[in-house]
Amino acid sequence: MSEQSLQPAPSVSPPPASSREADLRATTILKALGGRSIVLVGIMGSGKTSVGRRLAARLGLDFVDADHEIEAAAGMTIAEIFARDGEAYFRDGERRVIARLLDERQRVVATGGGAFMNARTRDKIALRGFSIWLNASFDVVMKRVRKRNNRPLLQTSDPEAAMRRLMQERYPVYALADLEVPSTDGPHEAVIDTILERLAQTFATPPGNGKMDMEKTGQEDTDLRVALAGRDYAIRIGPGLIAQAGDAIHALAPGAACAIVTDANVAQHHLATLTASLDAKSIRHTLIVLPPGEETKSIANFARVCDSIIAGRMERGDLVIALGGGVIGDLAGFAASCVRRGMRFVQIPTSLLSQVDSSVGGKTAINSVHGKNLIGAFYQPALVLADTQALATLPEREFRAGYAEVVKYGVIGNLPFFEWLEKNWQAVFARGPELAHAIRTSCAAKAAVVERDETEQGDRALLNLGHTFGHALEALLHYDSTRLVHGEGVAIGINCAMRFSVRLGHASVQEAERVAAHFRATGLPVRINEIAGWNFSSAQILDAMFQDKKVQRGALTFILARGIGQSFIARGVPSQTVSEFLQEELSRR
Repeated sequence: MSEQSLQPAPSVSPPPASSREADLRATTILKALGGRSIVLVGIMGSGKTSVGRRLAARLGLDFVDADHEIEAAAGMTIAEIFARDGEAYFRDGERRVIARLLDERQRVVATGGGAFMNARTRDKIALRGFSIWLNASFDVVMKRVRKRNNRPLLQTSDPEAAMRRLMQERYPVYALADLEVPSTDGPHEAVIDTILERLAQTFATPPGNGKMDMEKTGQEDTDLRVALAGRDYAIRIGPGLIAQAGDAIHALAPGAACAIVTDANVAQHHLATLTASLDAKSIRHTLIVLPPGEETKSIANFARVCDSIIAGRMERGDLVIALGGGVIGDLAGFAASCVRRGMRFVQIPTSLLSQVDSSVGGKTAINSVHGKNLIGAFYQPALVLADTQALATLPEREFRAGYAEVVKYGVIGNLPFFEWLEKNWQAVFARGPELAHAIRTSCAAKAAVVERDETEQGDRALLNLGHTFGHALEALLHYDSTRLVHGEGVAIGINCAMRFSVRLGHASVQEAERVAAHFRATGLPVRINEIAGWNFSSAQILDAMFQDKKVQRGALTFILARGIGQSFIARGVPSQTVSEFLQEELSRR
């Protein structure tokens, strides 16, 4: 198997400046809270009690632990309440206790791990409090909870599996908190410093700007260039770019007409804005509206697009505009590469997946009955306009699926970016300024690889991390998006690649679990058996893999990893090794 990588004054003296600043910050925070309590939420073992007690002291507030209040009122431990009365009884009592604590006075409240899962409790916290999620990794919480054997929900034969299930279920709900702060395996004071800094930043932010981490929030220049000899092009990232497309296209190709290729869903949201922009610059255009879905990337629709471009009297100097997600971008780009032996085309990606991945780099293709993207060409766009406002209309499932491609860039070769995503993913999902930063970082990573290896003769293959697995799963399902969309396949594929790397001795179990925990936190699948109604065998998956574009002389190629940010190309992986791994994967639930 070959590899290719990639830090005491006397009482009569005034307090030190730092102390005065801290007092001023606390005063500012309390004033901004307006009498509301600070409510700490998070999984068991995330440090809510320890952090909460110290945070309250720093702010000059009372501290109360909701679980301790419940135990004092009941005269028994939470484990005993669970055993005698059940979880439902406990949760109802918990809700009432938290409501009372919030109504009494301003304080710092530490809640139990399941409290925030109750919608009525969340509503009460939103009304009378400011919620902070202490986001702890699997390794951190397990290290802490092992010290105490009194967690009712972990009283099973496999407490680690129980914890993973709880994290998968709860983390997407914790992400609804007003603020997220990482709870690391270090001094609690460091976590408290972060909380106070983030609170000060949050309350210093003008209304309407949303939650943001001041460390890299996308304030940098959002335009990029892909530098290819004689064919370089700009990637513009920002809000309102669809409404400005007419100006950009007129500057790119004065006097040119346009064929707009889109799908029915995207047309409903964005086509009128685009055509109005073109009309404002007197740019003639013709429309080609296709059905939505992966099935649209077919030979029949390719022929339809080509014929429609020609019927619209588009000349070689005119432009093809791909307005849509990855399906439309791939299909329209391939048509542009063929009609009149090549027309320029503009990518206007409207999904997160297409903005961070498929619109950049010039891969255009349609699907064959034998596999995904097997018919196509490398054909670079003349311009990419990634309008971040377009993502506001994207269904949540599609946004989440696109996020898998964002995480991919961290796992491939950028550990700091992966760590940034771990801290800021909920702000990305909230479409805050962090979103533009995530898109720009992803595009910059891809552009750098494309500039080195445009036609995937070398390290560009690294960008396919997870795709050998994911494409095979999609093909077996005949691209049925009700069961699996592309980004979900990529998420499963990346996690399969990480576990395969562990099996082959390249990566640690902890690294693979860290990647899986992040995907689970965002609500993405990590195992093949999470696909609804999955009933294909390891042999069928392996057979589908042999249609992968990276197969060389009948041997499989995988993108594997030595750790997060340390991916490499592994060629000639034995089929038997892959088959055994797939059998193992399918046996797990």
